[in-house]
Amino acid sequence: MSTQDPIAAFRVEAGDLLDQIEQGLLDLGHRLDDRGLIDEVFRGLHTLKGSGAMFGFNALADFTHHCETAFDRVRKGLAPATQELVAVILSARDHMRALIEGDGAGLESAGAAILAQLQAAIDGASGEAPAAVAPAAPKGWRLFFRLPAEAMANGTNPLMLLDELRDLGECRIVARTDTIPPLAELVPTECHIGWDVELRGDISRDDIDDVFIFVMDDMELTIEPLEVEASDAPVQTPAEEAAALVVDVPMAAQDGAASRTPAKPAGESVRVPAERLDELMDRVGELVIVQSRLSQLASGHGSAVGNELALRSISEEIERLAGELRDTMMVLRMVPVASLFSRFRRLVHDLARETGKTIELSTEGETTEVDKTMIERLADPMVHLIRNACDHGLETPEDRLAAGKPAAGQVHLSAHQAGGEVLITIRDDGRGIDRARVRAKAESQGLIQPGQSISDHDLLQMIFHPGFSTAAQVTNLSGRGVGMDVVKRTIESLRGAIDITSAPGEGSTVVLRIPLTLAIIDGLLVRVGEGRYVIPLGAVEECLELSLEEDLRSRGRSFITLRDRLVPFLRLREIFDTGTRPDPHQKIVVIATGSERVGLVVDQIIGSHQTVIKSMSPLHRDVATFAGATILGDGGVALILDVAQLVMLGQNQEERLRAAG
Repeated sequence: MSTQDPIAAFRVEAGDLLDQIEQGLLDLGHRLDDRGLIDEVFRGLHTLKGSGAMFGFNALADFTHHCETAFDRVRKGLAPATQELVAVILSARDHMRALIEGDGAGLESAGAAILAQLQAAIDGASGEAPAAVAPAAPKGWRLFFRLPAEAMANGTNPLMLLDELRDLGECRIVARTDTIPPLAELVPTECHIGWDVELRGDISRDDIDDVFIFVMDDMELTIEPLEVEASDAPVQTPAEEAAALVVDVPMAAQDGAASRTPAKPAGESVRVPAERLDELMDRVGELVIVQSRLSQLASGHGSAVGNELALRSISEEIERLAGELRDTMMVLRMVPVASLFSRFRRLVHDLARETGKTIELSTEGETTEVDKTMIERLADPMVHLIRNACDHGLETPEDRLAAGKPAAGQVHLSAHQAGGEVLITIRDDGRGIDRARVRAKAESQGLIQPGQSISDHDLLQMIFHPGFSTAAQVTNLSGRGVGMDVVKRTIESLRGAIDITSAPGEGSTVVLRIPLTLAIIDGLLVRVGEGRYVIPLGAVEECLELSLEEDLRSRGRSFITLRDRLVPFLRLREIFDTGTRPDPHQKIVVIATGSERVGLVVDQIIGSHQTVIKSMSPLHRDVATFAGATILGDGGVALILDVAQLVMLGQNQEERLRAAG
């Protein structure tokens, strides 16, 4: 039986800690005086430093110690939190991730540069702080604390907290037992005792806070000074203390467990709520019972009629359980889209600093769930779209004020489910897309002819053409025409579609339409010649009959009239070169992506089919008309049609026929 690699487990937990630190820093950037956020970031750095040292990541622990020290100064009021300090700690957070994922080689100079920036940020912050005043020095402290009832069950030992208090100095402890319930009602694992503690000596309030740092949010805690007297001793100024913050110590090479373990990509994992695992266990338990019934039946006991009825009953039960297991497993793979949206807070923060713009990010529908694989593959396309919105779309604060807009530009992300799809929207309130510039660029690249009539939808879709860019100059963010075509290809590879709308002076909206999952889909099983194919059911609008006479009449035209609208159709027999004669009563399956519709002529519609998607072999992966394959109940293989590619093929055919006419 294999056990989890502790170093791999540390990397996963450290990644979660870094994400928490990043979110705390981004929130702190908007509320620099929020003591709760300062404490939250400090606790995250403190935990990361301790756990890194425990697992042998000494370079990480040494580096994180300096960042922790900086935030400790902010906690103690010796330096204010500033935007510069937040920016440096964000860069330090990226360096910590590199130290966790790599072996530390080649990172010493980068770490030293960040520490120099940290020193400058602390020096600058301390220079803005008010002059130091000799603080009153308490002779000691009187405190009372009571842990929540479930503290011991969660692993907190109050005796260890009391020992840490004793280590600080002379200590007198008295237990409060007034809230202990009667013996008949007492739960042994619950904590009902409180403690009065009197501490004497040269002890700071922060020393006491550090004892309770990891339980402070949920407990009762009061701290009061015993007695105060003025101190005439000279006090070190914040600037003097800041000078000692960063010492010139070379970055230690990682040793111990970290150096013995080569860096490798962490395996993907999904955190699953316990109740969903309970549901899965219930289904497995029922399946075991049905398997036992099937084994009894296979032993040959009972009459033939009775065995037939029992077999039918077992078959129905297995079908029900298979469906429930499928649904349960699908749910296990689903994660909230919030895990995707949260990544872009840092991106927008960095883009605002780089472009000099004021940008506010808002989100909606974060609880919408999507397949985890889908989340990972959507990250890069959305980075491109958000960067373009911030760089191309949003104006500078001066231009926005001149146009009567607020100085801060808005980028809004939203997600909601619509049937079997999830719609993810990226909207900005910037200048919008300059259609004249898009048209001029398209004409210069030969994509359209000068003066050619083109719909607004098709004109906006030009920005997804390879090498297309309307940027006046190349910058670090955009202008090379690389990215938007990759976005479209990626979305289409997910069996999705991308729509864009824009209003001059009001902004642009990009909508990504993606399926809920990449693993299992509902499909429509059809036959073309001797082959069977699956059409994703979410793309099917309707089915029509195409008689042999209508088929012959439409030769060379390939259009049908559907509710006063011409819809092109494709004869799959010709595309797949089946070499067979058409059935006398063919069918047309009308499919759609967005507003575009195309008909597919098939010989027979077999029916709906639960399709488990299997990826194509490397030899067939570049065949554009297929998105994958599936294994049918009889052991045969059916290819899954790529709806987006077929619709594009149909639209190209329509344009050729119209041009020829």
